[in-house]
Amino acid sequence: MKVRVTVMPKAAVLDPQGVAIRNTLHHLGLPGAHAVRAGKVMEIELDPTSEDRPALEAKLRELCRDFLSNPVIEDFQLEIVD
Repeated sequence: MKVRVTVMPKAAVLDPQGVAIRNTLHHLGLPGAHAVRAGKVMEIELDPTSEDRPALEAKLRELCRDFLSNPVIEDFQLEIVD
């Protein structure tokens, strides 16, 4: 089983890395890039488990909230790929 976690800055949070990327894109000849948000993607491969799916998903969401993201400034998206 594979899990994909995408962590992005919240919309209201300034993203200096995204601004730097946008400015570099402009400098490299892509002036139409008007907004860039930089985040991170983690893919986690899990052994098949006898644990029921809702309990596993709840545990993964807890780990995303408490360990993989900073809930004050970041949002996360969890995708379970069978």
